[in-house]
Amino acid sequence: TTNPSSGGAGLGGIRAGSTLFWCRGESEFSTVMILEVCLRSKQQVLRVIGRQLVRSSSSSAPLSRTELDDVPPTAHPLFSHAAIGSFFQEQPLLKNPFTQDALLRAYLRRHLPVQDVESDLRLFGERVADEIDDLGRQCEVDRIITCPAWTLMKEISAQEGLVAAGYERRYGEWSRVYQMSKLYLYAPSAGLYSCPLAMTDGAAKVIESLGMPAREAFERLTSRDEKQFWTSGQWMTERRGGSDVANGTETVARRQEDGHFRLHGFKWFTSATDADFTLTLARIADSRGHTTPGSRGVSLFCAEVWGSDGRTNGIQIQRLKDKLGTRQMPTAELLLDGMQAQLLSAEGRGVASIANMLTLTRIHNTVSAVAAMRRIVQLSREYSNKRSVFGKLLKDHPLHVQTLTRLEVETRGAFLMLMEVCRLLGREETGGASERESHLLRLLTPVVKLYTGKQAVAVVSEGLECFGGQGYIEDTGLPGMLRDAQVLSIWEGTTNVLSLDVLRSVSKSGGRVLQAFFLDVEVRSYQKEDITARGSGQGLWEGRGLSSRVYSALLRWSSVRCVIT
Repeated sequence: TTNPSSGGAGLGGIRAGSTLFWCRGESEFSTVMILEVCLRSKQQVLRVIGRQLVRSSSSSAPLSRTELDDVPPTAHPLFSHAAIGSFFQEQPLLKNPFTQDALLRAYLRRHLPVQDVESDLRLFGERVADEIDDLGRQCEVDRIITCPAWTLMKEISAQEGLVAAGYERRYGEWSRVYQMSKLYLYAPSAGLYSCPLAMTDGAAKVIESLGMPAREAFERLTSRDEKQFWTSGQWMTERRGGSDVANGTETVARRQEDGHFRLHGFKWFTSATDADFTLTLARIADSRGHTTPGSRGVSLFCAEVWGSDGRTNGIQIQRLKDKLGTRQMPTAELLLDGMQAQLLSAEGRGVASIANMLTLTRIHNTVSAVAAMRRIVQLSREYSNKRSVFGKLLKDHPLHVQTLTRLEVETRGAFLMLMEVCRLLGREETGGASERESHLLRLLTPVVKLYTGKQAVAVVSEGLECFGGQGYIEDTGLPGMLRDAQVLSIWEGTTNVLSLDVLRSVSKSGGRVLQAFFLDVEVRSYQKEDITARGSGQGLWEGRGLSSRVYSALLRWSSVRCVIT
């Protein structure tokens, strides 16, 4: 195109610094086509807005934004003049994810039958469909200047209490189930803002478990006030890798006279780099500059990312990561060059201090995985009710129904496993967990994260096929779901790392975590038989629970199975 002010002919008038373009011909009256620049996967593309305007060609002045806003919409849809008619294949439509999720509603009616919870999730589901999903698609970044949609996501997170709900404990031991139910509705539309929320929740959990050494930060991390709310990063990964923090941490902490520390080191992968606050690991140097190797030399610190002047706190941003997915969220390599920080853990207890954080962030990862599965199934089901092929709707083709059924079963199994882990976490946090339940939480958290992380990739990939070619087109938002799902098996521990963590839990507990699992399975099986027998009037067991004799027998049997295993 050429600029009209330069005397060029043909199309012209790209306005610098604006997302709106205008194109004008040379006839006395001409149609103005208005285009919008869209950033998709780091490529600028023009999207036709499709407005028309009749104007004299003698004027060479560019149209003002006011004039552009006043342009009437075209009377004809795209392709309306084509001989075969207008384009008609519809995209999948997101409806209220809460009202569309019968399993979630049934689970909450059974375990948390509180009208306030249902009303809140119903309203939040409407907000997800009407507002949040669109914001999530706008969240793109190519430098640490985030888009307005990313800022709005932070405000919405505070308003909806997506972190706060887990610490207000309004619903007692079911508070985590309530919080995670809300995040389950939110995550697929969040534009990956669920990641900084997971890290924020994890940071709050660590501070709480250590006795509130940073109370002001905790209050901000768990605030519902969008002006006070902080998000947190977790800057653990260094050049040698992520999971082996005991040997991979090279960052050095130097003690200052006022009791604070200055941190010097390189963080290779820092998600949500625009966070307000962060946790990080470092090795404390002695007066001679020496540090202790291994996990005994690693301590946990916290720091504010930004100073009061708006500048970073001794941090240099080296570059942004070019990732397969999760492009909505800024992830960067950082040089810590004297970052002022506060010691959170006891010296040398950094690795042990982040155990609670890992439990929580792995559960958040599971929420995102199961939510992705549910979303692709919901969209596939909605699409099957309006897409006609080979003379009938997709929902009327038995083979397609079989595919949707298989995906639904996978999703339901993952959902129930997720909710059981959330229930166990809530019981532990409120002091109501038995020893068996604590062992179950320790065992199942890495297992459920491991399994659903792999499962989400398979289910979302299969789900894309339900849309045919539309599943491969970026305009639908569906390809991004598959790219983003791939990280779920990597974040917070890969499959092999989590497998080793399961073995570690078995070893450290002397096999009691497996014993707890086998016993739990047996108890549930017998309880199911008991309910079935009561329904038939046989009365298999006395009372609602198991007799002490049967319980003891099951305990002995599970111990034997544990030894055999």
